[in-house]
Amino acid sequence: QVQLVESGGGLVQPGGSLTLSCAASGSISSIYAMGWYRQAPGKQRELVASITRGGNTDYSDSVKGRFAISRDNAKNTLYLQMTSLKPEDTSVYYCHAEGRAYNANSGTYYRYDSWGQGTQVTVSS
Repeated sequence: QVQLVESGGGLVQPGGSLTLSCAASGSISSIYAMGWYRQAPGKQRELVASITRGGNTDYSDSVKGRFAISRDNAKNTLYLQMTSLKPEDTSVYYCHAEGRAYNANSGTYYRYDSWGQGTQVTVSS
């Protein structure tokens, strides 16, 4: 089983910055794509940014130029640097990862698709 734990959320004024982190743990053999999603009350979960193992990134138009996604493969950790925050960025932010893990009981590898529990980001004056 692969667990993802987000941190770094909080309350920030418009125009401010926050950095989110997501630490992956468990019997991880490899992590392929990772991404940040967000979901505001009454809205569907949407992709904010994604990054491949090789470092290729993609962003939603609403955050392009303001947010930066990065990962540390040695630490199995994902980051999201958020700048010039706007009230409309207020959401619960979720970390997502997919890859391959090892089941010690069966001695086999399996594909996983895991989500974190979410961290609240509130942008308000």
